[in-house]
Order: sequence, then structure tokens, then C-alpha cells
Amino acid sequence: MAILQYQGCYISHTASTVGKIEAEGPLGTCFDLIERDPYFGEESWEKAESEMVHRTLNVLLKKAGKTPDDIDLILGGDLLNQCTASTFAVSELKIPFLGLYGACSTAAESLLIGSRFCCSGQTKRAIAFAGSHFCSSERQFRFPLEYGNQKTPTAQCTVTGAGAFLIDTEEDRGVEVCEGLVGRIVDNGVKDANNMGAAMATAAVDTILRYFDESGHKAEDFDCIVTGDLGAEGEEIAEVLLKKCGFDPQGRMTDCGMLIFDREKQDVNAGGSGCGCSATVTASYFYPKLRSGEIRDMLLIGTGALLSPRTVLQKESIPSVAHLVHLRRTQK
Repeated sequence: MAILQYQGCYISHTASTVGKIEAEGPLGTCFDLIERDPYFGEESWEKAESEMVHRTLNVLLKKAGKTPDDIDLILGGDLLNQCTASTFAVSELKIPFLGLYGACSTAAESLLIGSRFCCSGQTKRAIAFAGSHFCSSERQFRFPLEYGNQKTPTAQCTVTGAGAFLIDTEEDRGVEVCEGLVGRIVDNGVKDANNMGAAMATAAVDTILRYFDESGHKAEDFDCIVTGDLGAEGEEIAEVLLKKCGFDPQGRMTDCGMLIFDREKQDVNAGGSGCGCSATVTASYFYPKLRSGEIRDMLLIGTGALLSPRTVLQKESIPSVAHLVHLRRTQK
């Protein structure tokens, strides 16, 4: 599949919500909302996740001065079975909804598809979002927190957070979605669910190499090349593989899972993961840098490990995918 070319698609506003641990990390001052109660005032982790996403969407609409009637389409997802956290969060808004599942690549996937709808002229405004919650993800994919299981050094900590983006064809506030590349499924045989960084690294490498081969760009054409949450293990593997394939990132690679936590001071093992990781970091940290002109061109490569509790129990390997979005600072 060729690189997708967008024209006239802008991210006019963003919003983000995080939990207590994320607020204590290096980016703590960047987020719009911080909730120190992991239940978000609800009765279960799953309801908490829905409430978190719902709050984030409301903040986005308020910042943009829009109502649900002003939005043509909303796209997004989470890590829970059948994307139920997103479904309940969006239901009251009465906006046409496309639920997406790309695991940790969901934020990039929703930006890719939402921008395509806007670029086609079928929609004027769309909201792309993604969210995840540490406690609900632990219960679904690993063990309930009450079990108190130990984690390996390669395991990552699911981010409790949600990020949302308003894609607008009429309001250019300085950040353009100009290109995209849909990822391919890559399965390198990794079966360890506690080392998703290793499973996702080859998918990230595949997408990065395809993009630079097809576009003719060089690493130095970008201020940063941001992966969606490979963590310490996956980021190191990806950089080694890229250099072995003849591509030198020129020190421009960074990872959302490495940025959101301080691994020396916080007990997060290999770093952050989850749908909310790249969504919150991009919305709250990189977007303002694009708006200010500190960053003029960046690539977001959202990486997702497409496993399920069932496939892990059946000893299947972990297929992964990585979707790429090129964000550019406009002259306005």
C-alpha cells in the first residue's frame, strides 16, 4: 500500500486525561486533567475507563468551543474486549461512531482513518481518540491486582490515560496531518506476553523502512521519529535492527512509553504501554511543540501487539502492527 497523502486536514485541538502515576512522571504538567482516584468515582475499573474517556472528549469539545452536533464522526478504541470502554463513553454524545482496535496503535490508526474521511470531503470535523486503564488491562490480560504477581524487567506498565484529537478541515491552527502509512502484520515468533516491546519492534522497523523507502525522505528531514510505546526493550531492538538494515535514525528516535514515566524513580519496569500512552503523549507533549514551532515535522509510529488472553493461553505468538502518521507544522 502506498503512502496516504492528505490535504487540508488539521488537528485544531487536543485533550488528555491521566491517572496519578502518570501525573507523577516527567510530563505531569502537560496533561489537561489529572484524576488521582483510579476508580474515577465509579464502581469498577471498566466503568472508570469509560468515565476517563468521556471526560477527555468533553474537555476536547469545550476547548474547541464545539458541541456534539458540530462533529460529523468520532473514531477510537481501547484495550477492553469489544472496545466497551469507548462504546459507553461515546454513547451519550450521539455522534456517528467507528470503534477501532489496534491495541497500542489505536491512536495512530484513528488519526489515519479520521483524516482520510475529512480529506475525502465526506466529513468536516472528526474526533480521533484512544484510551487505556492500568487496572482494567491487568484484569483482562494478566492477573487481577489482588493477585499481587511479580513482573519481569521487560514488562511494561499500561498507562491510565486517554487522548483525543479534533481533526478539522476548516480551522488551521498550525498542525497538519499530511501523510500516513498503514502498517502490515509482522510476527517474529515472540510468545512472551511480558515482552511486547520485542514483539512490536519488528513491526515498527517494517513500517519505518517502508516509509523512508517509498517517500524518499531521510531521517534528518524530521525533528523526531516517535514510536508508540516500544518501551526500553523494544526501542533498543528497533534501533539495532534499523541500523542493521542500513537506516540510521540520526538520534531522532524516541518512544512515548519511555517519555511518560521516569524509570529510575517509578516502578514501571520497561516503561509505558497501552492505547492511552501514545494518545496522551502526542496530544499533550508533542502537539504543543508542533503548535509553537519547536517541532516542525514529526513521525508518529503507533505500535500495537495484537494478542488476546485466549491466544496467550493457547501459546500463540504475538502478531504486531505499526501505523505511521506524519504531522507537520504549518506556517500559520
